[in-house]
Amino acid sequence: MSAKVLAIAQQKGGVGKTTLAAHLAVAWSKAGRKVTVLDVDPQGSLAAWSAARSKTLNGAAGAGPAVMAIGGWRVATEVDRAAAANDIVIIDCPPHADTDARVAMRAAGLVLVPVQPSPLDLWATQPTLDLATREKTPILLVLNRVPSRALLTAAMITSLGEYRVQVARSAIGNRIAFADSMVSGLTAIETRPRSAASTELRTLARQVWTRLSDQAGLEA
Repeated sequence: MSAKVLAIAQQKGGVGKTTLAAHLAVAWSKAGRKVTVLDVDPQGSLAAWSAARSKTLNGAAGAGPAVMAIGGWRVATEVDRAAAANDIVIIDCPPHADTDARVAMRAAGLVLVPVQPSPLDLWATQPTLDLATREKTPILLVLNRVPSRALLTAAMITSLGEYRVQVARSAIGNRIAFADSMVSGLTAIETRPRSAASTELRTLARQVWTRLSDQAGLEA
């Protein structure tokens, strides 16, 4: 088995990167895919979420995905190891470490970059885009924590187009269901499966999977 590899990166903190990583991992796991998440962020938030998940689910069958907290220098080795036994490997990149993020991006087939819909967040995203570009890894931007203001979102999509990177069709709303579910190691997909939050994440997961598959076809 040779896994698809997704790096989720954003050098600006507080954009919901880890929440997005956990939800995508569970969405793919629920779809029957074997998923491993490599937590390279020194804060270890995904590893803490995974520990809470194990406690909440009490070792129930199908509780995946697997989460491993690793140092940046081990990324390439651990990606190769995980790729041999999974359908997809997700790398949660550190926010302020160029070297570790660079190694992760180099190992990935796609870099997913969450950005909040504000000019300040957009400007702060440029170093992440530059880093992925230097590593020659395709980029997919996703608007995250989007408020219910369609005009602002539309303006942001127009602005993002100036960066010559693809923007995911599915934006993720600023919904309390995401944070609420993470506290107990779960996701909105599990706690509120029929909610708008769950629908948005499942839609994004399908789009990212298609993009990863298309990219793998180009590289074959």
